[in-house]
This record gives sequence, C-alpha cells and structure tokens, in this order.
Amino acid sequence: MTSIKILGLRTTIYKVGNIDNAKEWYSKAFGAKPYFDETFYVGFNIGGYELGLQPEEQIEIQKGESVLTYWGVNNVNETFYHFLQLGATEHEKPQNVGGEIIVATVKDPWENIIGIIYNPEFKLSE
Repeated sequence: MTSIKILGLRTTIYKVGNIDNAKEWYSKAFGAKPYFDETFYVGFNIGGYELGLQPEEQIEIQKGESVLTYWGVNNVNETFYHFLQLGATEHEKPQNVGGEIIVATVKDPWENIIGIIYNPEFKLSE
C-alpha cells in the first residue's frame, strides 16, 4: 500500500445562478474581497481556506444536502443572524451538539447550505 498523506480541506465551491450577485453577497457575508475574480470562477481566501464560486450551467431546482461544510466562527449566533440579515434563509438554528460545540446552517440566496461552527476542541495540525 502506498503511503499517502491527506493534507486537509483546501476549497469549498458553491454553484450560483448569478456569479456577480453571489460575489457581492459573499463579500458582505464573509467580510472579504475575492483574490481571484473571473466570469468562470471567483475565489476568496477565508482564514487560509478557499471559498469558490462557480456559475451553474443549469440552475438546479433543489440542491442536495448530503455534504455540509462548516466554517469556523467565534460566535455562531452572531454569524447566523448576520447571514440572515443579508438574505440567507434559516436551514438549522444554532444548537449545541456536545460540550461547547455549537453549529448552525443557512441557505444562501442560491440555495447552497453554509455551515458555521464554534468548536474550541478542534485545533489545526501541521
């Protein structure tokens, strides 16, 4: 067996119906400007991880919920309501899932699920 090392997550991509509107929304939601900005892809550096936007070839009526990405935050409630004020819709309210770990999810205006998590137990390893 070959010895491989998985280096961890690098990029989360959200498919959007209007990349210009999504670029503006995500800039406000995450408080960041894109470092890469083209019609086929917009990339943001969020705490050392990439958040990417790609235009949808065909706008999907319903998007799947089988995979969720959670973005680390210091205050889930504050971030949850910040996203809602920008036009996101509630998916799962903030909830404690054990210890001090709190999670919540919202749907962006293009029906993508954005997870947020406060987890003081998790530390990045090198």
